[in-house]
Amino acid sequence: MVSGQILQNTIDGLKAIARVDFCVMDTEGNTLSTTLDSLEKCKKAANEFASSYADSQEIQGFQYFKVFDESTLEYILIAAGDGEDVYLAGKMAAFQLQSLLTAYKERFDKDNFIKNLLLDNLLLVDIYSRSKKLHIRTDARRVVIIVETIADKDSNTLELLRMHMGASSLDFVTAVDEHNVIVVKDVSECDSDKDIDRITKNMVEYLKSEGQKNVRIAYGTTVGEIKEVSRSYKEAKMAMDVGKIFFDERNVIAYSELGIGRLIYQLPIPLCKMFIKEIFDGQSPDDLDEETITTINKFFENSLNVSETSRQLFIHRNTLVYRLDKLQKSTNLDIRVFEDAITFKIALMVVKYMNYMEKFEF
Repeated sequence: MVSGQILQNTIDGLKAIARVDFCVMDTEGNTLSTTLDSLEKCKKAANEFASSYADSQEIQGFQYFKVFDESTLEYILIAAGDGEDVYLAGKMAAFQLQSLLTAYKERFDKDNFIKNLLLDNLLLVDIYSRSKKLHIRTDARRVVIIVETIADKDSNTLELLRMHMGASSLDFVTAVDEHNVIVVKDVSECDSDKDIDRITKNMVEYLKSEGQKNVRIAYGTTVGEIKEVSRSYKEAKMAMDVGKIFFDERNVIAYSELGIGRLIYQLPIPLCKMFIKEIFDGQSPDDLDEETITTINKFFENSLNVSETSRQLFIHRNTLVYRLDKLQKSTNLDIRVFEDAITFKIALMVVKYMNYMEKFEF
């Protein structure tokens, strides 16, 4: 359960403190980590010690200790050195390994619980009973954050985020698939959504500094009960998908910011095609030239204000009016009229949604 690198770092640190060499073997005598040079004569002794009833034993000048995972023998620890403190150092090292096993097992249990919680695989009674057993607060304010990156092959987004979040027992970092990392963040100390937005932007900057590419983050709404965490997760998933369609220039998107894009995302493609056909009489906004599209977008950005739009486009007001008149003739929609503007805006978003779905063959 504990990785070889963690074991090696542990015994390296213990050696630096106690000035005693250590070796960790499995129950079959295979070396997992060591600071000793020659271990040939230890393997047979470790096998014999593993099958004995003793918890510790001195064999040929080496101190042997058993490390258990509950009642199951997990490791054989060997301590070697000069002086009378070798046995004491070995006992302390065995205790440290025992604590590591307990900590990693607890984290695994919590990680498994959080995954099942996110995926709605738990009954309501199980959610509260297991939360109590794992010492997880059920009434904390939490939000689910999904992190998507294109990482280098030697990079581990999951471990990077675990280091970034620190050792807090209030936050959970896990993954339910190979594409995304999920953070269940305790936000009890956050006063507003701005604090959550700041947290997610800090994540983006941290991951970029660690070599992660194309970092995208989406998060759901804040929930006050642990049973509602799965809802925040579903919202974050939708925010990630909708964000790629309608907010592709942003690397952080919240579910609460999706607006009408959330509704369009849930429309069936045949209905979208029917809508576009009815509005544009067989044509499509994709048929419009780039200059017209730029003019339309800028007009919408400026809340249908002709003067401000012409100023930002560096064109005469009459030129803008000419372009809008031309658009009205080709589409029968005058986007200077609020109702037609809404129709046109929705149509542009529907086409963008259809193009995205077609591109990824959903």
